Amino acid sequence: MLTAFTAGLLLITVSELGDKTFFIAVILAMHHPRRLVFIGVTAALAAMTILSVIFGQAVSLLPKVYIHYAEIALFIAFGIKLLYDASKMSAACDTEVVEEAEAAVKQADLQLPKQKTGLAIVIEAFVLTFMAEWGDRTQIATIALAAGNNPIGVTIGAILGHAICAAIAVIGGKMIAGRISERQLTFIGGCLFLVFGVVAAIEGA
Repeated sequence: MLTAFTAGLLLITVSELGDKTFFIAVILAMHHPRRLVFIGVTAALAAMTILSVIFGQAVSLLPKVYIHYAEIALFIAFGIKLLYDASKMSAACDTEVVEEAEAAVKQADLQLPKQKTGLAIVIEAFVLTFMAEWGDRTQIATIALAAGNNPIGVTIGAILGHAICAAIAVIGGKMIAGRISERQLTFIGGCLFLVFGVVAAIEGA
């Protein structure tokens, strides 16, 4: 369980920093109470994690040998893709990700009244984050982790990792957003995925 917890925590924390959901939380926290944004964002990420783990457990009913090789292939493929993406990035923060987050928040704001209640802010943060996270690499990685590891450990570790990233975004996001190197984070994430792929291969052997 400790291994699954550590894997979930490390994978999510590194992958989510500088991600689209991170910048959505940063932008929302600039305009709304941080506490409400944190609640909405964390609730969405926790819900997505639980769904991913449940799906991963369903996948675990397949023959173990297929799960094992699929897990290795997913982690190594993600790792190689992230390292490739990192090599094509500039050293500065990825402006495309920030622009996508800003556009998502602006579109959501247009559909809501100007005078927002606390509940409306929480719901906006929840929906924006949930939609942005759907199909993201961290969701697929969580499914892969849950298929081959302790589901409770993966769930707790992943939710804690998401909560840490959300807290960083809403508390100090505005201050550090311009200093985040998407290239370095993507490179670290790629290395981490490769490490998990190698570990999965060794454990299977």
